[in-house]
Amino acid sequence: MNKKTNFSDMDDAVKRCKDNANIGMTLSSKPVSSLAIAITAITGCLMNSGFVQAGINVPTDMTASPLCINGQCASAFTAKMLLFEEFGLEHFSDDSNSNSGALTSTLPSVADCQSMPNGAELDNFLKEDIHPLPSEEANESLPNAWDAKVRECVGLTPEINTVIEGRPPGAWFAHQRYAEFPSQAYFQTAMTGARPNGGLRDKYQRHEYKNGEFAPDHDGNCGTPESGLYCMAGDTTAGIDIKMHPNLPTQNPSSVWTFDGTLPPKLLMARYGETILFRHYNALPIDVAANNGFGMHTISTHEHNGHNPAESDGFAHAYFYPGQFYDYHWPMVLAGHDSINTGATDPKTGAPDDNGGITHVPGDWHETMSTHWFHDHMLDFTAQNVYKGNAAMMNYYSAIDRGREPVDFSEATTGESANSGKVNPGYGCHYANPNSANLCLPSGSSLDWGNRDYDVNLVVADKAWDNNGQLKFNIFNTDGFLGDRVTVNWVYKPYMDVRARKYRFRILNGSVSRYFKIAIVDELGNKIPYHMIANDGNIMQHAVAFPNAASAQGALPEQSIAERYDIIVDFKNMVGKKIYFVNILEHENGKGPARVISLSSVLNGTYIPDGKLGDPGVGKFLELRVKPYNGVDYSMNPADYIEGKKQMIPLNKPTANELKAAVQRTFEFGRSNGTDTQPWTIKTDGGIGLSADPHRISAAPEMGKVEIWHLKGGNGWSHPVHVHFEEGQLLYRGGKTPPPWEKYARKDVYRVGPLPDSTLTVDIAIRIREFAGTYVEHCHNTQHEDKAMLLRWDSQHPGQIAGIPTPELGWEGAFYSPSVTLPTYKIGDLAAKKNFILPK
Repeated sequence: MNKKTNFSDMDDAVKRCKDNANIGMTLSSKPVSSLAIAITAITGCLMNSGFVQAGINVPTDMTASPLCINGQCASAFTAKMLLFEEFGLEHFSDDSNSNSGALTSTLPSVADCQSMPNGAELDNFLKEDIHPLPSEEANESLPNAWDAKVRECVGLTPEINTVIEGRPPGAWFAHQRYAEFPSQAYFQTAMTGARPNGGLRDKYQRHEYKNGEFAPDHDGNCGTPESGLYCMAGDTTAGIDIKMHPNLPTQNPSSVWTFDGTLPPKLLMARYGETILFRHYNALPIDVAANNGFGMHTISTHEHNGHNPAESDGFAHAYFYPGQFYDYHWPMVLAGHDSINTGATDPKTGAPDDNGGITHVPGDWHETMSTHWFHDHMLDFTAQNVYKGNAAMMNYYSAIDRGREPVDFSEATTGESANSGKVNPGYGCHYANPNSANLCLPSGSSLDWGNRDYDVNLVVADKAWDNNGQLKFNIFNTDGFLGDRVTVNWVYKPYMDVRARKYRFRILNGSVSRYFKIAIVDELGNKIPYHMIANDGNIMQHAVAFPNAASAQGALPEQSIAERYDIIVDFKNMVGKKIYFVNILEHENGKGPARVISLSSVLNGTYIPDGKLGDPGVGKFLELRVKPYNGVDYSMNPADYIEGKKQMIPLNKPTANELKAAVQRTFEFGRSNGTDTQPWTIKTDGGIGLSADPHRISAAPEMGKVEIWHLKGGNGWSHPVHVHFEEGQLLYRGGKTPPPWEKYARKDVYRVGPLPDSTLTVDIAIRIREFAGTYVEHCHNTQHEDKAMLLRWDSQHPGQIAGIPTPELGWEGAFYSPSVTLPTYKIGDLAAKKNFILPK
């Protein structure tokens, strides 16, 4: 039921809209753009202030996203799901890079202030060797690639110089330990508007469209019984448009911004010990208003949750402008590199060597990571930019998680298959020989590492679009934004073919504000058994079987924004069946989930997800069609690794003395002292609620030390709290022992809130190691983050007192301003330390 706004309410609404318009005007470079933003802001905001919906408000303050446009209709499970496309890596040692120093081409030019580069020209540029070569400190010797057009559009005076690299200059944001971890491989891409895929990444696919399930039949055809399930006609992704469904309109360049400007969504395949240089070009419009109503043209990229130096973490106030690039330097080292296994002798620490062996690396193998993603982290605009497409996934490969299963039991046992005549120690399986590191998770066996035949990345996200089919977003709602159409890998309710064998699914919640709770059923509604093996990209000590009594409805635990759950599903004996992923977590609005819906009512139609009586995000959202499998599945059986049996990656827990000596900190997430436009705040160590300020250091842990952080929520709100840089271990959830999927896990997102699988408090132990600098902690309901539930914390060297200064960015480059600290930034919450009872 709708409630009309009274006159006093309307006055308040007008004031709020004017405030929003003023904010928008400060973001623009040209008066005409500022006026457009102001008009759009006031008009759109007043339209949205005209009613307050008491029940289901999905999509947030908008009309429903049409499924029929121009006589074409999108139906559930009629579009094939897109598999991720690999970025691919080039190596600095390759002869092809010998010309890098001689190349002088720049990011292709733009026609006007609202344009982006021509797609073919951009592809040709990105194919060239990286140039100029990366450097330890930011490159200030060259101007912005679009210098002349920037001056014209922005109005820079002649004495102001632009710069090519947006990374803040000088020693403060220089690449840490750059000589120690020289870049061995690189990839480059550009954030730009939607366009047809031109096949840029074809040659970088490890499967080469000729191995395993990506191969054609003997006649070179796809779609036959003999071809692989994921064969691509012509061995290319060229021609794929960005559409939410084949029967819906193509997205405009101003509606969707993504890596390369293309689909399929992108995937980085990375190995421990191989340092990566990621050059990210900003090829977005110079005019901030050329965005179809949402999205900011300045960007910052966070590798979630890499063990990376702060200058390459994607600090929210280290963003860069159109025409610039930012070089991110990812050392790909294990946590504990400086203190554990420093001689790289532990057989479980390492990475595939391309020849069946293992390249060993220093560090703690208990800190091995697997499923990551990277996304925009622009201050105040993370939600809009990520929703618009600025996100990709990243798989880490290691001795433990090689992405290769054996071809026979002999290879599983000894590393030598019956027909190979060669021992490949990296191919042996832990389940057959406990001295082998490789867990042999479902993947495939055609390649030395990184097989994706039966290892599938899924990004699940809710979207909304207008009557023309163009992506839309509500920029004024501060509680959280919900779309009414669930997509998987950017396709509305797709289907996927699978073989009758075990699969690994790496599930990422890529939404702005929506949580999911996923059940898996067959056509008759029977629950399908499966195992959870990793939480937040970290393989657990024990697999957890589902359905189980510990989780509501026997489904996966609630999955908040940015959480990653890796599961193994066995489709054996299911040939011809259809299997469904089903969301049973209802939202009424963006504040957080409202309740878990019974699976039976969702499946039998009692629950009506029409946007009025029920949440349209509830229900089946992915269909899996089981096809015959003619091989033998030698991948690991997760049932062998449940509690009481074998272990995958045991937790390396802090000692009792470390916990006793730990600095303790308290962070309370709520709305105290907030404003209308920025209502979300964080209290630190019992202080007042504070909005985000990139200059303020709220905590400064000492490198090498263990700390205990107490995360708190309240007042009916739900917050997925994300701590950058380091993984934590849960000591308590709600004052009790955590459930099995957290008790045996390392995490970087911690749910606080009033949900069946969540609690209002979480207590974690966290150890800061290897790298110093500025990181953040925030709510990953990114509307909350942007409005402004985020704080800065710094990793500091022993004895360090002063924080590094804060970069201030502009078209002309950056300068630094002083940082400030909270009174407790070093000592933490003394009252919490006095009263907290350590776990036994």
